[in-house]
Amino acid sequence: MSTPLPDEAPEGLWDRTLRKMRRAWPIGVPASLKDAVSADLGGDDVQRIRQQIDDCLQARGGEVSARARAAELGETYLVLNKEGRQRFLQLLASDYDVDAHAIEAAISARSDVQNDPRARRQAESRLRETLRAPRVALLSQFNALEEGVKFLVDLRAELIPLARTDDGLKALDQDVYRLLTSWFDVGFLELRRITWDSPASLLEKLTKYEAVHAIRSYEDLKNRLGDDRRCYAYFHPHIPDEPLIFVEVALVNGIAGNVHALLDEKAPLGDPERADTAIFYSISNCQKGLAGVSFGNFLIKGVVSDLLRELPNLKTFCTLSPVPGFRTWLNEQIESDALNLAKGEIRALRALTDDARTPEEFAKILNRDDAGNERSEELEPLLIRTCARYLLEARRGDRALDRVAHFHLSNGARIERLNWAGDLSHNGIRQSASIMVNYLYKLSDIEKNHEAYSSSSTIAASAAVRKLARA
Repeated sequence: MSTPLPDEAPEGLWDRTLRKMRRAWPIGVPASLKDAVSADLGGDDVQRIRQQIDDCLQARGGEVSARARAAELGETYLVLNKEGRQRFLQLLASDYDVDAHAIEAAISARSDVQNDPRARRQAESRLRETLRAPRVALLSQFNALEEGVKFLVDLRAELIPLARTDDGLKALDQDVYRLLTSWFDVGFLELRRITWDSPASLLEKLTKYEAVHAIRSYEDLKNRLGDDRRCYAYFHPHIPDEPLIFVEVALVNGIAGNVHALLDEKAPLGDPERADTAIFYSISNCQKGLAGVSFGNFLIKGVVSDLLRELPNLKTFCTLSPVPGFRTWLNEQIESDALNLAKGEIRALRALTDDARTPEEFAKILNRDDAGNERSEELEPLLIRTCARYLLEARRGDRALDRVAHFHLSNGARIERLNWAGDLSHNGIRQSASIMVNYLYKLSDIEKNHEAYSSSSTIAASAAVRKLARA
C-alpha cells in the first residue's frame, strides 16, 4: 500500500516569500511606515509609497544604503493585501514609466546632430537612457539582494493575470519580463540531477511543482527517482534551492506508449546499462513568474548530453507527451461541423464530448454499441486520425496550436507516433482523449527540424503520422 503524501500547510506564495525575505533582509520596514501604510494602500498611503520609491531611485548614501531602501520597499510591498499590491503596481505603471516628452526631445536632439558623428553618438546614448523607465532602475536593485530575484519572480506571477486587462500593467509586465530574461540567461543556470538522496525540501518541491503526472505517494516519488529513472532540473545561483524547470526520464528498451506502465510502482526495476531509449515523460515549469522565459530546449539538450556521458548505450531520445489542447479543439470542430466526417462518426464523437468526464465513463463509451451503424470500436481509429490532423494542421498564426507540440517542434523534435489509451487518468481523458504523443529527438535532425519550423512553420512528422492525417 502506498504511503500518501501529507497535505501541505495552507501557506500562500507571498507568505513563503515574506518569511524568506525577512530572514534575508533583517533591516525590516520601519515601524513608523508600517503604522502609517494601510494594507490596502488607501488614502494618503500612495504618496508615502511614492516617497519611498523616490528615495530608492535617488540612491543617496552609497550601495549599502540603496540595498537597505530596496529591502524596505520590498517588505512594504509584501505586507500589503491583494488590493494594496495592485495599487502599488499601478503606481509603478503610471508614475514611473518613460517620459514621453523627454523621449521626443531626445529624438529631436539626435536629429539635430545627424551630421556630427561624435555628437550623434552622445545624443543616442542620452536617448537610450531616456527610453529606460525609472521603474526598471528600481526593480534592478533587487538583483543585488538575497531573495531579491525570487521576489521579482513572484511579483511577476501576480502581475501576469492583472496585465491581461490593463495596458499600463501590461507595459510594466514587459519591463519585468525583459529583466528576468536577462537574469535567467541559460549561461547563468546550473543543470543538476535530483535523486532520492537530494534534500527533503527539494523533493517536496518536486512533488508540488509536478504539473503533468501528479506524484501520489512517497513510493511513487521514490519510483520516479529509481536506478532506471533520471530527474534533472535547472537552478539559478540567486535562488539555488528553487528549481526553475525539471524533466523526468525513464530509461527503457523501445519507445514507450503508455504512461501508466512507466509509473507502475510494482514494475520490475530496469537495468539502465541495457536500456536503449530515454523517454522524457514529464517536463514541468516551476515558477509562474518566469512564463515566457524559455530554457526548456537547453534543458533537453543538456540532459541528453549528460545521459550520453553516463550511458553511451542509449540510442533513442523521445518524449511521451500529452495533447492538452486536443479535446477543446475537437469540441469546437464538432460544434462548427468542420470535420467532414460521416454522421455515425459525428455521433460517436458527440457521445465522447458529452459524457466522458472520467476514465470510468470513457470506458463505458468504448464498450457500448449504440452509435447508429457505427460500432464503438471505430472510436479509436477515428480519434487517432483526428488527433493527427489536429497536430499537423491546427495553427495559431505560424505555430502549432497545441502548446506541447509547439514546445517540442520548436526544439527540433518530430512527431513520431500517436498512442491510444496512453493516459487514462482524468486529466488525460479530459484534455487528450487518452492519446499520448511520442516526439522524437533524432540528434542528427534536431537543428534541421528547428530551422524548418522556425523559418517556414514546417512541422516534422513521421510518415505514419502523416498517413493518419490524410486518412
